[in-house]
Amino acid sequence: MAVPAHDSRDYEFATKYNLPIRQVVIPKDDSGCATDKAYTGEGIMINSSSDRSQFDINGLSTAEAAAKVIEWVERTRHGKKKVNYKLRDWLFARQRYWGEPFPVFFLEDTGEAVPVPESDLPVTLPEMDDFTPTGTGEPPLAKSISWVNTTDLLSGKPAKRETNTMPQWAGSCWYYLRFMDPKNSQALVDESKERYWSPVDVYVGGAEHSVLHLLYSRFWHKVLYDIGVVSTREPFKCLINQGMILGEVEYTAFINKKGDLVSADLVDYINEYRQEKVPASNVLKSGEAYVLKNNPSVRINARAHKMSKSRGNVINPDDIVNDYGADSLRLYEMFMGPLRDTKVWSTNGVEGVHRFLGRTWRLIVGYPLSDGSYRETTITTDVEPSHEQLRNLHQCIRKVTEEMEGTRYNTAISAMMEFVNAAYKWETHPRSILENFVLLLSPFAPHIAEELWQRLGHADSLAYEPWPEAEEQYLKDDMIVLPIQINGKTRGKLQLREGSGEDEAFAAVVQDKHFEKYLSGHTVRKRIYVPGRILNIIVQQNK
Repeated sequence: MAVPAHDSRDYEFATKYNLPIRQVVIPKDDSGCATDKAYTGEGIMINSSSDRSQFDINGLSTAEAAAKVIEWVERTRHGKKKVNYKLRDWLFARQRYWGEPFPVFFLEDTGEAVPVPESDLPVTLPEMDDFTPTGTGEPPLAKSISWVNTTDLLSGKPAKRETNTMPQWAGSCWYYLRFMDPKNSQALVDESKERYWSPVDVYVGGAEHSVLHLLYSRFWHKVLYDIGVVSTREPFKCLINQGMILGEVEYTAFINKKGDLVSADLVDYINEYRQEKVPASNVLKSGEAYVLKNNPSVRINARAHKMSKSRGNVINPDDIVNDYGADSLRLYEMFMGPLRDTKVWSTNGVEGVHRFLGRTWRLIVGYPLSDGSYRETTITTDVEPSHEQLRNLHQCIRKVTEEMEGTRYNTAISAMMEFVNAAYKWETHPRSILENFVLLLSPFAPHIAEELWQRLGHADSLAYEPWPEAEEQYLKDDMIVLPIQINGKTRGKLQLREGSGEDEAFAAVVQDKHFEKYLSGHTVRKRIYVPGRILNIIVQQNK
């Protein structure tokens, strides 16, 4: 490009061969450009005008200047605006046995590639016992001579099949279409079914999918759209990139050459110190920092790393399932934080959600019997639920439904935890209330939910039950918080039912021990009550 003032490699070349370096961009803050390196950032144009063409972009931002240059080039017919795309080659052939066979063979006499007739599709892999490399550079399929050697039915000429295989992208790039019509042996997907189901509502995948499966699927889909197989230009409505789960936090202490501990906030170059891992049991949190429990003056480094075998911080899901159950693992992964965020693994967190599931079980089934087993039924009853119980339930239904639709699973689980906390204070456990709660829990912890559903007296799976719907009449909070003033000074607050009158509010104050010290030995001279807003009690001390 020959812009040595603003390109690192051009700058090195110009410096080496003593070529002139002319600045054409300066920083927006007018701080000037360093003379010992290229300035490669955005900025304001200078030295960028031409007397001959009367073209001037001095003073414009780099973005504005670029747009004006392009406009001038098109207007003067020196060129045309064009968008360039940078694409990588898609290495589609694999030298291995597994994978989709290419439906192609090559005529032996000319080497011409001939597609397999549609009537002979699909081409299936031959049964083989030996998948090891051939030693000749040919793929393992070359060993199946009877499969490789074939005949072109149109010309009658001998031919050889392609022995490379596809990388399984040929199947996974459009599998979502096959889900719509999995048993169709005549077409990729039935036209009416494709129009009914397409496009896919949500695509969930890691950020790496943007240049892998997501990119390939879109490419594949657009080809199918161009030939009329699908009815939509894009295969997916919504993309969600789930965050990565890092390993447990690792604590590191720094030791200097003398063998003394050095506080992490005093370490500039970590390579100058010996690093030693510190067990979590020896660490305390102090404000925003972490310190040694036995020496709080020494800060230590706390960091979570990507899980890898080399670091030894990989969490084996099988171990978690064995210790806590599949539902606890599933629930904890959703409870860790927002779906799209990077999160740090904590085994203590698994224990927390495991306890929640235990509390849910005991809420419905009851505590263990004397022999340690649990009853086959539940402790629920068919009593009519109270207004308060219905309010707790329907607030939970609304919250869980809204948060699930917004993929905020962690806050949906928090709402269920709040419900269980409230339910433990009830004197009765209405079956109708807890059945709906089990339905809310089922997407998050399906195994325990199915077991509870069965114990609640249902023979069929809850998977076919309709999702609970929140009823507006139970969503309104009929309790208010009323500030209480004594002689104009706020002395506390009381929770009252909405619509409570002055006498009811005053009676609640008298019965509350907190206000006893303000009323005892005093005569109430006046009460000022604003419904739902405040109660001010004017008192005079007795003589």
